[in-house]
Amino acid sequence: MSDKLGIGIVGLGFMGQTHLGAYQRADEAGFGNKLVAVCDADPERRAGKAPAAGNFDTDAAEDLFDPAEVKGYEDPAELFSDPAVDVVSICTPTDSHVDLAIAALEAGKHVLVEKPVAVTAAEVRRLAEVDARTDALCMPAMCMRFWPAWAWLCERVREGTYGSVRSAAFQRLGTRPGWGGGFYEDDSRTGGALVDLHIHDADFVRWVFGAPDELRSTGTTAHLTTLYRYLDGPSHVVAEGGWDHTPGSPFKMRYVVVFDGATADFDLGREDQLMLAKDGEFEAIGVDDINGYDGEVRHLLGAIANGTALEATVAEAEGLAEMLEAEREALGAT
Repeated sequence: MSDKLGIGIVGLGFMGQTHLGAYQRADEAGFGNKLVAVCDADPERRAGKAPAAGNFDTDAAEDLFDPAEVKGYEDPAELFSDPAVDVVSICTPTDSHVDLAIAALEAGKHVLVEKPVAVTAAEVRRLAEVDARTDALCMPAMCMRFWPAWAWLCERVREGTYGSVRSAAFQRLGTRPGWGGGFYEDDSRTGGALVDLHIHDADFVRWVFGAPDELRSTGTTAHLTTLYRYLDGPSHVVAEGGWDHTPGSPFKMRYVVVFDGATADFDLGREDQLMLAKDGEFEAIGVDDINGYDGEVRHLLGAIANGTALEATVAEAEGLAEMLEAEREALGAT
């Protein structure tokens, strides 16, 4: 890419800082972009200073950028009207995502909107309708699709490398996020772990195996397990997600997928995270040394530069939201 795309980030909390780092690393990797504007209510963040927090080490630094080179806005509308901004990352609380993404699209900006796009399918549908009639790209930040070990798994499933899938089990467990200024204490705004955390595995299941013919869920919106049933597909697909663990508990992200001829085993907490059992051996599998945030940013920048289709769309996010609503109904939650 010869010309660098101008990046604007709305919201400089943990996820905003994560996006910022991913854009910086993407530029170093040849995906030309430059941070030109940020928007946040906190003047310290607008000046490039913010503490980091979160489940992953995303290389966020206390000095995020040089404020002499990056415009700081308090009003998102001002950032959207900045002609130097080509791409906007929406990294604000969930209940503001749709309105901000719509405003950015209508201003002609490409958009990367954090997950979940919204708590309800009806809200996601509002964005999908605008996305369908604008020329700019709008991509939901479903980072697990771009996490190397998970992208590797998707390829193995779709190519049938090791035969058909017999069983696929996903697990994502931890404590309720402590950052966000109290936002995560309000399930009406977050949707609970069902919508904010379990969404990653629900999306991956739907992306790799398709929408299930039937599902059954047990637990609560804070900790649930869902069994996805396919009439023509794997006989056992299950995902467990929860953020009700005692503070101090380590974050867990795992999968075990059994094929006809091999078993893939991923564990975030293990030195060799991705292992494969095949022909009597249990060996580490090497994948790219980046995270899903890096992958999603590079995918969007590449799609903009090359005019290619997105691997994650708002229309898919709408279908995912509908599936999560079915899981909520199966839990008997309101």
